[in-house]
Amino acid sequence: MVIVAVAGGTGHVGRTIVDALRKSQKHDVIVLTREVKESDDSDSASPTFAVDYDDIEQVTELLESKNVHTVISTIAVLTEATGKSELDLVATSAKSSVTKRFIASNWGGVIPSDETLRMTFQPYRIATIEALKKTDLEWTQFQNGCFVDYYGMPYVETNLKPLTFVLDVANKAAAIPGTGDEVMTFTYTRDLAKFVVASLDLPKWTYPMVSYSDITTWKKALEVAEAWSKFDVAYDSIEKLCGGEITELPSHVSAYSFIPKSLLCSIQSKFGLYVANGMFDMPEEGSLNQIFPEIKTTTVEEIIGHWKG
Repeated sequence: MVIVAVAGGTGHVGRTIVDALRKSQKHDVIVLTREVKESDDSDSASPTFAVDYDDIEQVTELLESKNVHTVISTIAVLTEATGKSELDLVATSAKSSVTKRFIASNWGGVIPSDETLRMTFQPYRIATIEALKKTDLEWTQFQNGCFVDYYGMPYVETNLKPLTFVLDVANKAAAIPGTGDEVMTFTYTRDLAKFVVASLDLPKWTYPMVSYSDITTWKKALEVAEAWSKFDVAYDSIEKLCGGEITELPSHVSAYSFIPKSLLCSIQSKFGLYVANGMFDMPEEGSLNQIFPEIKTTTVEEIIGHWKG
């Protein structure tokens, strides 16, 4: 048993990992967050601490006083500021005399080597890896493909917020990138959290850590959805995606109030190119699924099946 600190543990993926750690009872867990809110679960089972990641001394003292062996970052690294927060957390963990392991935030697919395909936030995540290479910490990062929770909302149990990509199940519409036959790795966040907990007991980590819930294609996922209702389906070509364009789905319209249409198109067209280029196809060989076959995962059919009837 070790003590684990989950940075960003009141957030979406973070809260799910904290829940799994508490349920397993294999390790003690504390939560690091920028601000403790009244609604945050901060009972004695998972004490929550407000930290200023910029204050290296303060956070180092906290890690040492709580004897934190492993830091798991679930900070949403999307901006220069949040990227700096994670870099500061790396520096803090490296300075702590008791901290030995670090999981960097990513919780998705592969960051493309082609810079023209990168999202604006991905260089910040690369910077974290480069910083970790210069430390004595044992470190890794998870790659798990596309979260499948989105396609069971609001009926599936999840801490994620709604997001519409490719399948708009609520409105029976789909905009499939590429041919739809490209192999995809899908992951349910609660399965991911089980693999994270299991990985803490490995004597040695690899980089990256790969885990998934199901492997299928968008066409097959669509077939599952259309088993009880016909969808309005469009296919977005590589040329269209390269131009930063996507087919608008009904649920996108309501999203424009908090994300400009141009930005949503830019992000999702790149994600579409990731699909078409096989970047959401995580390798089965060496995955945590092979190492921990006893962890039973959730299929895409089970998730989408929440809509049936």
